[in-house]
Amino acid sequence: MKKIVEHISDKKHYVSDACIVWCFDARFATLRDRFIKSKGFQNVDLVCVAGGAKDIAAPEREADREYVQDQLRKSIALHHTKEVVLMVHNECGAYGGKTDAEFYMRELERARGMLKNYFQAVNIDVPISLYYADFEGVNEIE
Repeated sequence: MKKIVEHISDKKHYVSDACIVWCFDARFATLRDRFIKSKGFQNVDLVCVAGGAKDIAAPEREADREYVQDQLRKSIALHHTKEVVLMVHNECGAYGGKTDAEFYMRELERARGMLKNYFQAVNIDVPISLYYADFEGVNEIE
């Protein structure tokens, strides 16, 4: 084995300010980092999958929804996560490149509903926040 990066990581266990489900589209990585900073989150658990919250709202396979839900459950169980953040973005390839913001907001609402049902079934009580990203920033959906 050859060490290629030297770095001392903090071994101390942490509480996660949020578990964020974000699209893996690299065009939104800098925006994600700015969003995290703007929210004042110090520790986040990050679930990056194509389409962000799409795998909860409209998965191609039920196993995709189960995977994301399980990642959220583990974040909450292991890191006592305070909030779940769901994100989708404009022109998302996982959604076929749609540009209609209203469509994405409906998808976020569907994802929240599905996740609330799952959380209720497994006795989890954590708030769920919704965010829509476009090429000009991040919008909170209330």
